[in-house]
Amino acid sequence: MKINTSKGLTMLNNHNEPLVDAQCEVIRKAGDVEPFPSGKITYLAPLPLPTQTPPYGPHIGVLNSVYMDFGLGNPQVFIWQMTLGGPFSGTFMIAFLYPLVGGFIGLMFGDNWEFIQEIIESVFLALYKLALLTGFMALGIGLGVWHHVHKKRLSLIPTRFNRQRREVCFMPEGATEPVFVPWESLCAWIIEAKGATQFGIHRQYGMGIGFYQGETLISQEFQCAGLELAISHWEAIRGYMEYEVNDLKSIQDLQDLQGPDDPPHEGLHTFHNARARMHQQIREGRRSRLSGFFWYLYHVMTLWTIPNRLLEWEIRRLERIGKQAVPEVMRAWSEPLPKEQWAKPSEELLRMSELVRQMHRRHPHRPITEIFAAAGASRHATRQGA
Repeated sequence: MKINTSKGLTMLNNHNEPLVDAQCEVIRKAGDVEPFPSGKITYLAPLPLPTQTPPYGPHIGVLNSVYMDFGLGNPQVFIWQMTLGGPFSGTFMIAFLYPLVGGFIGLMFGDNWEFIQEIIESVFLALYKLALLTGFMALGIGLGVWHHVHKKRLSLIPTRFNRQRREVCFMPEGATEPVFVPWESLCAWIIEAKGATQFGIHRQYGMGIGFYQGETLISQEFQCAGLELAISHWEAIRGYMEYEVNDLKSIQDLQDLQGPDDPPHEGLHTFHNARARMHQQIREGRRSRLSGFFWYLYHVMTLWTIPNRLLEWEIRRLERIGKQAVPEVMRAWSEPLPKEQWAKPSEELLRMSELVRQMHRRHPHRPITEIFAAAGASRHATRQGA
């Protein structure tokens, strides 16, 4: 398998790459390592073996008992907080904080109160128009960026994993019809790369999934903050397909801000839950009142619950319009099946998964990629002996 890494790692990058190298004919398996000049690619599938890593899936959008959408994820309230709260906070600081700083400097130099008042008024009158202009410009730029990303979200069709059929549905760039791939033949890999800059050694990590269509690798890659995190993203996918992950909360709500009956995304409910938890922690002495003050200050400067309400509106809009972008054949493929028609895992996957778990119990600190390689070597030796 050949993967183009010359352009670096980009978030949610879809590739249609013709393979012209002699290595194309090599069938990679979990545990295989392919070096390149600045790093290496380690394969996690096929087969999709358990990694024994806690799953984490921020790029997962929809998850139900039939299918899971991977590649987009839900919008985050932090984006709205920065889009609205950033310009508001900047305008407030320029218009009001800077005059107070000027007055404080006058106080330090021993000026009388009348002169300090004059300084504060002069600085305010000199800066408030600039503050308003800067604030509105920043708000316009932020809303423009949000609108561009929102329109892109509406047009993108995520990769869909159907665990009842044990198939994956890809919509390659430029294609008119989706492509369905057997789950156990899906390729998955993690990328480790490093390079020298004037600031020192720079390391990059990424995770990718894909499949072959003739001599072309259809793949989806995105950047990760670390190697373990890249494996965790894959484990969230694998865990869902093997009925080990059944809800978004377990792989996304790491702060435990969603109640049992809350929607599986951020919103007004997570704001109220976070506020209630903060007050409880202060009463129990696990948090200082000073940290509570800064919690309130942050949310006042980011316009309180307005970002949460806008986020809920955005998610509702994406759910309503995004469904219309899914091709009809993909919608029919996503319909639930009678339980007797559910696809079953192969005997080889069950056997290899159990072998990996046994090896991990014997060597819990051994890297999972080495365990995959050892399990693959054991399988090869068994076949040779047979």
